[in-house]
Amino acid sequence: MARYVFITGGVVSSLGKGLASAALGALLQARGYSVRLRKLDPYLNVDPGTMSPFEHGEVFVTDDGAETDLDLGHYERFTGVSARKTDSVSSGRIYSNVLEKERRGDYLGKTIQVIPHVTNEIKDFLRVGEDEVDFMLCEIGGTVGDIEGLPFFEAIRQFAQERQRGQCIFMHLTLLPYIAASGELKTKPTQHSVKELRSIGIAPDVLVCRSEKPIPQKEREKIALFCNVRPDAVIAAPDLKTIYEAPLAYHREGLDQAVLDAFQIAPAPRPDLSRWEDVMDRLENAEGEVRIAVVGKYTQLEDAYKSIAEALTHGGMANRVRVKAEWVDSEIFEREDPGPWLEDFHAICVPGGFGERGTEGMINAARFARERKIPYLGICLGMQMAVIESARNLARLNDAGSEEFDHEAGEKRFTPVVYHLKEWVQGNHRVERKLGDDKGGTMRLGAYTAVLKQGSRVAGIYGSPEIEERHRHRYEVDIRYRDQLEGHGLVFSGMSPDGRLPEIVEYENHPWFIGVQFHPELKSKPFAPHPLFADFVRAAKEAERLV
Repeated sequence: MARYVFITGGVVSSLGKGLASAALGALLQARGYSVRLRKLDPYLNVDPGTMSPFEHGEVFVTDDGAETDLDLGHYERFTGVSARKTDSVSSGRIYSNVLEKERRGDYLGKTIQVIPHVTNEIKDFLRVGEDEVDFMLCEIGGTVGDIEGLPFFEAIRQFAQERQRGQCIFMHLTLLPYIAASGELKTKPTQHSVKELRSIGIAPDVLVCRSEKPIPQKEREKIALFCNVRPDAVIAAPDLKTIYEAPLAYHREGLDQAVLDAFQIAPAPRPDLSRWEDVMDRLENAEGEVRIAVVGKYTQLEDAYKSIAEALTHGGMANRVRVKAEWVDSEIFEREDPGPWLEDFHAICVPGGFGERGTEGMINAARFARERKIPYLGICLGMQMAVIESARNLARLNDAGSEEFDHEAGEKRFTPVVYHLKEWVQGNHRVERKLGDDKGGTMRLGAYTAVLKQGSRVAGIYGSPEIEERHRHRYEVDIRYRDQLEGHGLVFSGMSPDGRLPEIVEYENHPWFIGVQFHPELKSKPFAPHPLFADFVRAAKEAERLV
């Protein structure tokens, strides 16, 4: 049965609980343990699938089709363990489950209350798969004191109380602000945060203190004294140059040892950190730099493309170059020539998105990359815009467009090169969708197989005739225009097994131009870069040498 580590946060949000959780998972793996990481989010949305990227950052999609918090991306990138639907839950999902049970009569007429019904639902979620791993790491979103988080804190308090002593511990992440005028790190916010946590019955076993300055021993002892933890369980979390330094940095600070000591595991297995030492070697000893323009809709918030940014970094590691990704708002190219903006970049990536805003700029960016022979990677919407560009400017379908932007054919005549996906095959059954369906969870979500064309560039990159990648879209390129487009050089090099849905397009007469309907960035890891991103950066590196 798994041991549980509950990770909570205090003082302010965005301190890095997800990164700390992922790094701890990686360190426990380095000592030979199996781990699974979970996220419990207090917001009332059922999942982040319908949230704006400006609200919540990117939506991370699992193989089994769950739309989850971006922290699950950190979990996967640091541990290599594929997340599942059972690794993410929100207050909205918990309350929805409770109300569905009440409507069915499962509670036998009882009055439904937060305690015990909501807390029991949370505890049931925590128990799923507990016999599969050595450690279950559960991160609670938000900060202690948030009103919407109280049921989760109460649930983990009950959960730990019901388990055998020593099977659950609590790790609390706080902030030590630095006051420049006095030259001091202040411990009072951490003391108050722990006091708040203890007031609801939870006593932290390990304190992780985020600070922009080193924590003197005197302050560590003060924190330990007033927060009632061991001095060696006060762990410093300084600012890092790269997130991939976190496992090594936390190990130097003794985080993994403090956790094992809290569980009274002795002697602890020695860690093998060679994987992370190699990652850091590739980052710190890069042999050059490439500039890649990411032309997207949500460039004001980098977290909206978090997995894209990390996958590009991984591609750089594979080629021992530093990738300098620069975010360019696609709307700019709806009123300006992309040439002056993009001509100095070694490659162009157009990522996914929803809605019409900025899409004409993406189309112009794709045309620039095609005509100037600059390496281009289009992902999801980025592939669709590349296809529309080809249809308009090569196949002479001047009115080519997407049903996503032109819902009323009567208002504006257009050729729907991209259409609303109404049905597809998932496993052994057919899925059907309508335009009027609910927005949440109704897309083509999760892992699907694609069959690659023999001799194509992507078949060579993957080294396999079949691949499996994660999807998140409700619009699709129409194969009715395949012959026309292929007649002008745009090859449909990847298709669904039934041959109905285009998965990959590429130009044969271009140094590197690939569009994919799926999201390869979701499966990239620092120690296992995704082959598409590795080859994309390789092409950018070759372009850099030609400049």
